[in-house]
Amino acid sequence: MIREIFMNVPMMLVLTIGSYLLGLWIKNKSGISLLHPFLICIPVIVSILKVLDIPCSFYMESNRLIEFLLGPCVVSLGLLLYDHIATIRKNMVSILVSVTAGSITGIGSVYILCRMFSLDDIFIKSLEPKSVTTPIAMDLSAMLGGNTSLTAVSVVLCGFIGAVFGPAILRIFRIKTPVARGLAMGCAAHGLGTSRAIENSAVEGAVSGLAIALMGLMTAILVPLFNMVFPL
Repeated sequence: MIREIFMNVPMMLVLTIGSYLLGLWIKNKSGISLLHPFLICIPVIVSILKVLDIPCSFYMESNRLIEFLLGPCVVSLGLLLYDHIATIRKNMVSILVSVTAGSITGIGSVYILCRMFSLDDIFIKSLEPKSVTTPIAMDLSAMLGGNTSLTAVSVVLCGFIGAVFGPAILRIFRIKTPVARGLAMGCAAHGLGTSRAIENSAVEGAVSGLAIALMGLMTAILVPLFNMVFPL
């Protein structure tokens, strides 16, 4: 009976949104940064799907709307960019150099680590786009012949690690400039990192949002070139 109630699109959307709000409430109540809403809502969703024997494919298909909205959410960051366009123009050269270096580092580190541990080429193809936002990463992975599910997990994991530990790492290295902090969070932790950057300052959030877009563009250009130079 309970399974039949949940086996529809609206209830799957309620499950996703409700689990995230629960995680957000727990994080705000506890004040512990490690308790990120994603860390809480994922086990909740998986447990409910398992207990009610709801296929993961049905859950994913029911949440296509949320997946589709990822793109517009990234585009909406353009409002912050418009508000701080003068700062971005002033630092454009630094931004472009940083994003290019970040993209090369992200792609190269995956290749080197996978070769060091003798992992199959499918891991390289799936993990190379890990440092860009989910829609772009999954498209790149599919184009390369990678496993899009593995790509999605790696993107979420990178975002989670960056959002939780990124600010602390920036404090340890005494990086205080909003532009530098925003670039670091956007390049390393994409959407989740940007949401954390926006909490700190508008400039940091604007630059982080720009870094997401530029990282996506740069990675889409560099991944095929990298694979031509270092064929799999």
